[in-house]
Amino acid sequence: MINLKHYGYTNTAEAPPSGLLPARITEVQRDLYTAITPHGEVHAVLKGAFMHNALMREDFPCVGDFVLLDYNESGDSRIVRLLPRRTKFSRADFSGHKVGYAKTIHEQLVAANFDYVFIVTSLNHDFRISRVVRYLTQARQSGGAPVVILTKADLCEKYETHVQEVRDAVQNVPVHAISSHTGLGLSALGEYLQPAKTVVFLGMSGVGKSSLLNALMAQEVMAVKDIREDDSRGRHTTTHRQLFVLPCGAMVIDTPGMRELGLLNAEEAISAGFTDVEDLFSQCKFNNCRHESEPGCAVREALENGTLAQKQWAQYQAQMRENKYVDDKAGYMRDRRAEDKALTMWGKEKKKRGGFKVDRF
Repeated sequence: MINLKHYGYTNTAEAPPSGLLPARITEVQRDLYTAITPHGEVHAVLKGAFMHNALMREDFPCVGDFVLLDYNESGDSRIVRLLPRRTKFSRADFSGHKVGYAKTIHEQLVAANFDYVFIVTSLNHDFRISRVVRYLTQARQSGGAPVVILTKADLCEKYETHVQEVRDAVQNVPVHAISSHTGLGLSALGEYLQPAKTVVFLGMSGVGKSSLLNALMAQEVMAVKDIREDDSRGRHTTTHRQLFVLPCGAMVIDTPGMRELGLLNAEEAISAGFTDVEDLFSQCKFNNCRHESEPGCAVREALENGTLAQKQWAQYQAQMRENKYVDDKAGYMRDRRAEDKALTMWGKEKKKRGGFKVDRF
């Protein structure tokens, strides 16, 4: 028997209902799930009632989730219930469009029930602190502890300078420069890679997530592709989300590289990352100051005297605008889907009782 506590399972306050087993989702490929149970690894599908009752896609299990399933030793098991999530990382899915042009927006879950978020970026020509700040906003929103990992330090002559620049920008978040090729800095990650702890890797394609995973696994479990020489950007290597158990007993959730990180429900996280900016708001002369041309504006004064950097103020404004747009549109879509589902169920019930189905105008 496998002890799921080694996989981070802590929901032991009450025993599962008779006939159901707890399990952790380790891989998702379309509608087929792989899960680890006390009896070993199984393939599983969603029970019909589960799919019927799920209001939105984010109600479906993702990698890292704990579930209760109807175990089948000779075929696919059936996932019956999703257990509460401790942490989750999600982003706004714009369906391939830029912010402001998307017709539909929904929450795309990336991973669940992790302890640390490794924000992975490489020290090459595509290195941008602003991108790290954006990932950090969502990492804070997830509930996991963020850690910034700067890869390919062996290819950067003065990587210590970049490390300090990132530390100045992220404030009190651990920053580590590493090289998966030479092993530089990997030992320092042992602080986070403890037995039964889970880490999720986040970052763009080509930043070295797969190489880092291979180094921590001490074997090649993920294919690695070269980056393009003209812009230092990578090609997609990871094609789906998957949970790996390291030799040390820690777990890593690897995710496909994401070029667009849509902020979602991130107002509190943005505030946490820009406390020095929002502290200025209370110093403005007027409570409803828009920080544009009003007299006595503490923000404008800080920008003029240099105590607030123009780049930081621009990042704060951009993240707040995007978050408001996404939240407004996503909220509308959630309400519309809930209303459509309620009308569909009401129509079916009327039809069963011999009534008529009402079309929506």
